[in-house]
Amino acid sequence: MTCTKVVSLLSSCSGMLSVRTFLGLLLALCLAWFLWTLTGYPDAMPPSADPHATVVESIGSNTGKGNMLAVQPWLTARDYANADTLERKLATYLQLAQDKGWLHGGKTVVVWPEYTGTWLVAANEKQAALEAPGIVSALTTVALTHLPAYAFRLLTAPAVAAKDRWALFTLKSRSMAADYETVFGNLSRRFGVYMVAGSTVLPSPTLVKGHLVVQPGQPLVAMSAVFAPDGRIQAPLVLKSFPIADELDFAIPARSAQAPLFVTDAGKLAVLICADAWYPASYDLLRGAGATLMAVPSFSAGNGAWSVPWAGYNGAPNAADVDTRDIGTLTEAQAWHKYAMQARAPAIGVHTAANVFLRGQLWDLGSDGGTLTLQRGQPHAAPVVATSAMTNLWIH
Repeated sequence: MTCTKVVSLLSSCSGMLSVRTFLGLLLALCLAWFLWTLTGYPDAMPPSADPHATVVESIGSNTGKGNMLAVQPWLTARDYANADTLERKLATYLQLAQDKGWLHGGKTVVVWPEYTGTWLVAANEKQAALEAPGIVSALTTVALTHLPAYAFRLLTAPAVAAKDRWALFTLKSRSMAADYETVFGNLSRRFGVYMVAGSTVLPSPTLVKGHLVVQPGQPLVAMSAVFAPDGRIQAPLVLKSFPIADELDFAIPARSAQAPLFVTDAGKLAVLICADAWYPASYDLLRGAGATLMAVPSFSAGNGAWSVPWAGYNGAPNAADVDTRDIGTLTEAQAWHKYAMQARAPAIGVHTAANVFLRGQLWDLGSDGGTLTLQRGQPHAAPVVATSAMTNLWIH
């Protein structure tokens, strides 16, 4: 055997050893990942405790015409351990309302804040996701737990700026939709009231035979559902028409202008999701339809967000009636009073309304805001408190 052949043979063996080593390492990594996905899940977890007692107030007197109940829950990542934990947390507020005599069957409309259902994306995930110091690390843990499905969704993502967020929400969409329907269906049935179930983010959601159905791989939209006292979702779904800039990175506006009305025993109810309440176009769709009640689920991210100078409309041009001198002069809180539901809803005949904000410690997102209401067409602002709160509005 010549020296050349010996060198050639050694090179071949070396190459084969490298391939085998690589495959062995790859197999070991896959096995380690698989075993990691099977461990680290929390046992049955009780809901979190609020920082302070729930702040409650009631406006007006019981005339027998019904009431709206704006619930500002204080939620943490722990409350999203699974659907049962979230349901138990939200039920504590409704039980308090029931004890105060504020729940009157079909004559009561309960309003939850925006995004109350969105963080079900973390349900049934590893404890590390719930205890992560920030939202990025939490969602990264969820993505790694579902790595093959996440990679597929990432590779097939539409032309959105935040493909990672789109991939994560769409891969969890079926479980999120089921949990959302279960939590709010059970609550509305148990307490026998109408319920505006905050909001969530799902791919092309529709109602099929009364149940929430999603289309993974399709565009994401922010949506809310109204549940009847029997626990069923009332058609149609409410879709957000004016997402803010951060949402437009991974979600789209409602495909067509819509502002549905829901007939309740307390009156005709309109629902606008957060920023939609700032745009005259939303009220134009409702004009003449006979809406007397309005619910606006909202979320203001960032601790102290209501105290900063208002930067103008977010995600779309300012409305034509905005005084541009207010930009940078008003605070965010003052702008909510001047340009959102409290200022615009009375013009279309709404006399009772609730604009409620999600509060809590959800990873590092922060939150701010206090419930804004209309009662007999008159505006009222609840105190901004760093705990849970409820405002009861009697209908006159």
